[in-house]
Amino acid sequence: MRRNVYCLAIAIVLTLAASAHDIITTNLTYTRDISRIMNRRCLSCHAQGSSIPLTNYAEVRPWAVDIKEQVLSRAMPPWGAVKGFGDLKPDHALTQEEILIIAAWVIGGAPEGNPALLPKAAPPQTQPPAHPAQDALTVLTRKVLDKPLQAVGIRPEQTVTSARVIAHLPDGKIEPLVWLYNYDPKWNRTFLFRKPLDLPQGTVIESSAPLRFALEQNHDR
Repeated sequence: MRRNVYCLAIAIVLTLAASAHDIITTNLTYTRDISRIMNRRCLSCHAQGSSIPLTNYAEVRPWAVDIKEQVLSRAMPPWGAVKGFGDLKPDHALTQEEILIIAAWVIGGAPEGNPALLPKAAPPQTQPPAHPAQDALTVLTRKVLDKPLQAVGIRPEQTVTSARVIAHLPDGKIEPLVWLYNYDPKWNRTFLFRKPLDLPQGTVIESSAPLRFALEQNHDR
C-alpha cells in the first residue's frame, strides 16, 4: 500500500514538472520567424515606451496566446478593412501565411530559437507624408457623381462594424473600393488605392451600410 502511494506521489510530481514547461512541437522560432513579422507589422504601435512593448522575446512570450487570438480574429494589427477587397496600398494587414506562422508557433510551444538569427535592428517607422494634391467629396452612404473625378482613396468618418463601399460605373462595371470591418475613426486612416480610379459622371458610390466617408480625389482633376 505504502509503495503504491509512493509511486503515485512520484507520478504527480513528474506530471506537475512537465506541465511547468511548454512542450515544443514546432520548428518555427521567435528569432528566425516571428521577430521579422513583429518588426514589419507590430512595432509601429508596440515599440519601447508603448503600453505593451513587443520588441524582443522576453516581452512577446507572455502575450503569445493573446497575440495568436488577436491575429486569428484579425483584430491586430488594426487595419479596419477586409484584405483583398479593393486594390489598396499600403496594406498593413497580416497575410494569411503570417497568421498561420504565428498560430503554429504559439501552438507549438512558442520557442525562442537561436539569438544569432535575429534580424538587424530596423530603422524607426515613420508615417508617409500626406498627398499634397488631394481634395475630398463627402458621401453619406450613397452618392451619384454629377461630374467625373479621379479617386485616390477613401477616409471613413465614423465607427462601422461592416460596410462594403462599391462604385457602380455607368457602363455596368462594378468597382470594389473598400470593405470596412470593425473600423474605428480614432485611427484617422485613409485607405489609398494602389492606382487612382477614374470615375465618370453618373457613377454611383454606395455603401452597404449607413456610413459617412470622404472620397479623396486629385485636387487638379
